[in-house]
Amino acid sequence: MTVRPEPAEGDAVDEAISREDVAESDLMTRRGKFRAVAFRDGHEHMALVYGTPTAHDNVLVRVHSECMTGDIFGAMRCECGDQLDAALDRIVSEGSGVFVYLRGHEGRGIGLLAKVRTHVLQDEQGLDTLDSATTLGFPIDTRDYRPAAKILKHLRVRSVRLMSNNPDKIRALEANGIAVVERVPLLAPATDHNVGYLTAKRDRLGHDLPQVDTFSSGYSYNRT
Repeated sequence: MTVRPEPAEGDAVDEAISREDVAESDLMTRRGKFRAVAFRDGHEHMALVYGTPTAHDNVLVRVHSECMTGDIFGAMRCECGDQLDAALDRIVSEGSGVFVYLRGHEGRGIGLLAKVRTHVLQDEQGLDTLDSATTLGFPIDTRDYRPAAKILKHLRVRSVRLMSNNPDKIRALEANGIAVVERVPLLAPATDHNVGYLTAKRDRLGHDLPQVDTFSSGYSYNRT
């Protein structure tokens, strides 16, 4: 287990998360060795740290919302699993970075059961990912990104290059003391299975997803 040095006097970086709510160890993966840091803050979250990102400013970071269907089972309805893989690959290729995995974000925060029910409405009634949630009485997005900011501060990360297409993540991190110096696009290929989902996120949530247009034009979009 990695032993973290005591904070310097006046350094409040660890105040938001108590020692009892953090555990860490090395984690060997098919991409190499990460430092796995588990956090408890309402939900149990995980940060995977590669290399020595805290030795640098402007750390490459992915804040990833939990998606069981996409991340674990490879569902093609969304691009979550593709983004998870692409973000970890990018961190390893650059030699350092932090991947923050946030629990409690399933279905943009409505939970797994409700998310599966929205899938039924999408399949049977043709509703998009947003209208299927509101039809069931749920908000469009209830995700809380404050735990991500707490985790990054605990890891002594103050400024980030954020791998994201979502402007809300940038605003949320900056509102909670994390400087986003660059947004790094994280584009998964559009397919027949996910283009409706991507289109709704682009047109109604303001996500930057140019691959939607290239897909409709018959060209593939290189996410790198």
